[in-house]
Amino acid sequence: MTSAAASWPNRWLSRWLPRDTWLAVFKRACIVWAVAFVIALFQWSVGPHSPALDNSLVYSYAISTSIWFFTDPLRIAMRSWLNISAPNYWVYSGRMVVYVLVGIVLGYALGTSVGDAYSGRSTWELITLSPQRFWGFLLSSLGVSFGFLYYFYQREKSLDLQRQATEARLRLLESQLEPHMLFNTLANLRALIGTDPDRAVAMLDRLNDFLRATLKASRLDATAGHHTLTDEFARLRDYLELMAVRMGPRLRYTLDLPDALSRQSVPPLLLQPLVENCIRHGLEPSREGGEIRVSARRGASGLELEVSDTGVGCEAEPAAGFGMSQVRERLATAFAGQARMQWHSQPGGGTRALLTLPMQTP
Repeated sequence: MTSAAASWPNRWLSRWLPRDTWLAVFKRACIVWAVAFVIALFQWSVGPHSPALDNSLVYSYAISTSIWFFTDPLRIAMRSWLNISAPNYWVYSGRMVVYVLVGIVLGYALGTSVGDAYSGRSTWELITLSPQRFWGFLLSSLGVSFGFLYYFYQREKSLDLQRQATEARLRLLESQLEPHMLFNTLANLRALIGTDPDRAVAMLDRLNDFLRATLKASRLDATAGHHTLTDEFARLRDYLELMAVRMGPRLRYTLDLPDALSRQSVPPLLLQPLVENCIRHGLEPSREGGEIRVSARRGASGLELEVSDTGVGCEAEPAAGFGMSQVRERLATAFAGQARMQWHSQPGGGTRALLTLPMQTP
């Protein structure tokens, strides 16, 4: 089977169910199936007229799965008609309430029909033989289904609030980083004006281009909702070219970004504070300057981003510095304990910072 033929189910599924919802939908299905198992055991174990265990399992799983299908993945597939959107595809509206009611009833009818076909009897006969039992089954199914939907709705709403808080925190940290970088650059420009006006003018032109590109990228990021390694490395290149105007041949740099990792998502301005530290603490104190290397690679624990220099190095990490503390805080905010930073340096041996974070392709 060719790779194109093998991938067509994924392409077909992606058309009506976005890829970023697959994991959440599967998790909700697992919760539904776990509770369905408990319900089947309960129905089998209580009362003198309890159905056989296999019948209870078939009914419980068929009804639960059918209702889940109509109210969860099919709801997302009908997002345009229901006027719902990412990230949670939930909204409280009259159209949504009607759809959920219809989905539960259809799911119950379909699941019951599957159970009847397996057991060889008709549940619908209870309408005349035992109306009380029939309506009890129906109302209990409706109650359990609404309970599931309410739980999922509240859970997604809570996750959405957490996402908004995280995004707000990252925007606040980014707003602190941008003026910090700008003030440092202006201080360097002021020093250069008195010693080399021509290079100061060239640096001012480069700064103007850098700020224009940064502003444009920030607006695009806010619209798209993500910032990729391609964007991050492009800003680093602009910044290093800006610093190269002032430092001349004392500053050399290498940016290594494999194409396979170019679309990995990272917080904006994540690496720039580390590059600034390399220049300030590693290369500027050295008469010969040195080289800065920034690289990305896929490691055993996830995405690895490394920033190193061949500068003077130091004995202790500048943990109290603004840049280092910002990087650590942004990692903790964006990845909730799933990311870490390792820092190594020695006098005369340069400095190396290694960030390890989860793979996140937008």
